[in-house]
Amino acid sequence: MELLKWLATQSSLVFLFVAVALGYFAGKLKIGNFVLGGIAGTLIMGVILGQVGVTIDSAVKDIFFALFIYAVGYQGGPQFFRALSLKSLNQLLSAAVMCILGLFTVLAFAWGFGLDRGTAAGLAAGALTQSAIIGTAGETIQKLSVSADLKQIMETNIAVGYAVCYIFGSIGPIIMVTWFFPTVMRWDIRKEALRLAEKMSGGSAELEPGQFNAARRIDTRFYQLSDGSEWLGRSAKDLDASIDEVAVEAVLRAGREIDLDTAEVLQSDDVVAMTGLVSSLDSPAMNWATETQAPDGYHLVLENRHIVLTNPDYAGNKLQGIHDHTRSNALRDVFVTGVNRMGRELPLLPDLEIHKGDELQLTGSPRDLNLVQKSIGYPISAAAVTDFIFFGLGMTLGLLLGLIEFRIGGVPVSVGSGGGCLLSGLLFGWLRSTHPRFAALPTGAVNFLRDFGLAVFVGVVGISAGPQVLTTLQEQGISLFLFGIGVTLIPQFFGFFFSYYVLRIQNPIEALACVAGGRSANPAFAALLGKAENATPVVTFTVTYAVANVLLTLWGPLIVGLVTTNPAQ
Repeated sequence: MELLKWLATQSSLVFLFVAVALGYFAGKLKIGNFVLGGIAGTLIMGVILGQVGVTIDSAVKDIFFALFIYAVGYQGGPQFFRALSLKSLNQLLSAAVMCILGLFTVLAFAWGFGLDRGTAAGLAAGALTQSAIIGTAGETIQKLSVSADLKQIMETNIAVGYAVCYIFGSIGPIIMVTWFFPTVMRWDIRKEALRLAEKMSGGSAELEPGQFNAARRIDTRFYQLSDGSEWLGRSAKDLDASIDEVAVEAVLRAGREIDLDTAEVLQSDDVVAMTGLVSSLDSPAMNWATETQAPDGYHLVLENRHIVLTNPDYAGNKLQGIHDHTRSNALRDVFVTGVNRMGRELPLLPDLEIHKGDELQLTGSPRDLNLVQKSIGYPISAAAVTDFIFFGLGMTLGLLLGLIEFRIGGVPVSVGSGGGCLLSGLLFGWLRSTHPRFAALPTGAVNFLRDFGLAVFVGVVGISAGPQVLTTLQEQGISLFLFGIGVTLIPQFFGFFFSYYVLRIQNPIEALACVAGGRSANPAFAALLGKAENATPVVTFTVTYAVANVLLTLWGPLIVGLVTTNPAQ
């Protein structure tokens, strides 16, 4: 113990990184299907290590929280502003109602049972599983006209409330989304997911686990022309244009490629390399030639390229519409092989609506991809370097917005640097999706800032609160846990039925995804995906999740302003 105390005085940051490492290790351990997660694990490990009496400069906490919340805003910016459109109005309202119900439920418990500001904020952060509330509420507490000791007690209570309420806050939505609501409504989640996928695919059936649709797979094959083929004497361009879902990649004559852009016609014994859907390559239309092997030593280079959609002509269209548009513009030799939104893979179905900021995976030759890329958006590789000019401007704007104050019942309240950086991140993330030359922040960098920033922040919170946590837990642990159950379940219950009967979100998969997204409940979403066994819940979840992330984060200052009780010293 003496060694630990000495280390705490010499290099307190050692404890911070140990808390992160042990927290993420503990967060990966499974109890049934429940996983604690790295953030909650880091907070708990921080509390344990904090018993030694470690002091870490609060500026470390503030800096990393600002980076975390900016990254959250940046990543969700395109989808958040997309959710403000009339097309997504009912899903936006569903998420807003769920968040508002969560706020009112927290306030009801706080006012009804005399909870102090810190405990109320911790209750919200844990029971609503929104870790960012810890930061935004903590910033507001620091601006209150109370003693430093009271501020420390309230910040400790935030950590305690979060730790006590977080576990059921994570489990509760899983129960509601995968068991309670489906049981009450008599829904079979898997069947409903199949039905929705069939609707989005224009009536074709969804496959069972372990099966795959070979007709949608991309392949490259080689065909040798023989005497009597109808394509002898015609150009490769004619052949390319005549067969749907197939691209002529190369024509080999005596082992050497001929230029596809010339008017040179096909001859007997020419070998044609073609890429396309397996269903098209297997069709009767391909009987004009004999399939053969690629010549020895020959390499045909194709590429999978990830392009972020920015062109408004494509945004809001169905996936099938993008395919048809590229065909009409003679850019027909590229295949859409994946769609990603906010880091989540979407179902690759014809009726899937594409949004600005979506990441499209395209497969084809580099030459064809270069042509398509110009009309769709910008490649991910183009964002491999962070635009530090706009990153610095974004952080500056966020911190300045955090200085703006207003009063609630005479109490000064502001969104703080956390809320300000969230709003700034939303703006700059949207700017990047519409003007790709500006504000580049690579996906890997965004994910690192978000995950590591939050881990460091909660680690410092846990370490700082450590000495007082056990006392606070003994005083109100059981009652706080019960309050957390109420805050977790009540908004979901009323929010679900409001969305179903008032907002008319009656597709079962979409209704359940609204609950998970409106609660910012990633574990519940993962459980719903497991039950659905396909990606159909992702589309609705991304809209409601983006809205909930913003609103729940802003509840921190509101709770501190509306709850007027301070803890007894």
